[in-house]
Amino acid sequence: MVSAKLIESQKFTLDGGATVQIKIWRLPKPTVERPHGLKYSLFHGRDGRRIIGYDNETGKGDHRHYRDREENYEFTTFETLVSDFWRDVKKEIENE
Repeated sequence: MVSAKLIESQKFTLDGGATVQIKIWRLPKPTVERPHGLKYSLFHGRDGRRIIGYDNETGKGDHRHYRDREENYEFTTFETLVSDFWRDVKKEIENE
């Protein structure tokens, strides 16, 4: 059985103490839930609490979290996913 391959893994602390962690895996083949062939978890938070998150947990599909709100996310490309995440992180930092 071929497993998913980790293609992106970063974790660091931003100025001000917030954490960012990005993990993206390439699946052996696309699935109905993940037709783009990626599994991902993008996290921005503080003190272990998520502020912004993008993921595609099994059974939920592509979605994004902002504080207590969860909404669908329209996945287009790997690059757009990461760009959208960083755009939201930047907005949050500007509003702190």
